[in-house]
Amino acid sequence: MVDDPEEGMLSWDESVFRDERVFEIDYVPETFKHRETQLQSLQYALRPAVRGSRPLNALVQGPPGTGKTTAVQKLFGELSGRSGVRTVRVNCQVDSTRYAVFSRLFEGIFEYEPPSSGVSFKKLFGQVADRLVEEDEVLVVALDDVNYLFYENEASDTLYSLLRAHEAHPGTRIGVVVISSDLALDTIEELDTRVQSVFRPEEVYFPVYDAGEIVDILDERVTRGFHDGVISTTVLDRVAELTAESGDLRVGIDLLRRAGLNAEMRASRTVAAEDVEEAYEQSKYVHLSRSLRGLSESEAALVHVLIEHDGEQAGAVYEAFADETDLGYTRYSEIVNKLDQLGVLETTYEGTEGRGRSRTLSLAYDHEAVEARLD
Repeated sequence: MVDDPEEGMLSWDESVFRDERVFEIDYVPETFKHRETQLQSLQYALRPAVRGSRPLNALVQGPPGTGKTTAVQKLFGELSGRSGVRTVRVNCQVDSTRYAVFSRLFEGIFEYEPPSSGVSFKKLFGQVADRLVEEDEVLVVALDDVNYLFYENEASDTLYSLLRAHEAHPGTRIGVVVISSDLALDTIEELDTRVQSVFRPEEVYFPVYDAGEIVDILDERVTRGFHDGVISTTVLDRVAELTAESGDLRVGIDLLRRAGLNAEMRASRTVAAEDVEEAYEQSKYVHLSRSLRGLSESEAALVHVLIEHDGEQAGAVYEAFADETDLGYTRYSEIVNKLDQLGVLETTYEGTEGRGRSRTLSLAYDHEAVEARLD
């Protein structure tokens, strides 16, 4: 019998994916492996909310892609089904001011957005607190990527308002979970002393997954997300190897999805090694894409300027930036520091201490990679 030339080829209405949503970054897995200790610590902090008391505050830290957000989302999913408990997660990369944070809290509690203008912070704050007291609810707030509040000098004011809410509005019960991926940021030390005295969080650290854990987690995604036989053990091992090199599980999850899409473009029923290698050229920039996506117009303008003035001294870069934006040096310096903390650019100092050291600014990624993800 002659082999069918169409054997192993996808038809137009077929897919290698069983459930492609499994590979989306915000997907919360049914089983959450290798984070039992961290989940127990968070449960310890949040348990009082179930009994109607103010929960303990928590500080969740660890490198990107180590399961911090997923852990909090999983526990919030369990808490939200409890009577008398309200949970709201705020993405501080998007909402990076105190007013924006409280706007999201308002939306989470009232289930509609507050007016876009004409409402003072005091009134917004009061409406949130009054509703919690009226409904006799405990509010648990997760400030995800809280480092963005620090970059905008909004962290202390935001936390102060949340943690001192019961003083201005008696009966308000609010607990805060702070999530940070910036290991260079000393979250507690950077807060005002007035906030430090009331924050006193339970600290929960999420380390980088080791090689075996990465294989285990990605294998479960493969089982749920792909049809049987699409990903071989050899291919999965290569994906895990590239993921371990990056230190970010999100790279591996994105890599699996893109490799699957590459296989479909070839009309193949299986993912080959070349599909993975090709996909990695995009997936390795997951962190860069995420960082650039949250930039304001003026911050993105500085990145554009750096593409043309990479490796030049800070003064020369500022002159080009000022020509583009008309912004002053103080704001320029704040943006440079933020991009440095995000890992988008790198700063080096030349000269001798005390003799006028000059600062050179360079992009931390290839120009082409940055430009492609900036527009």
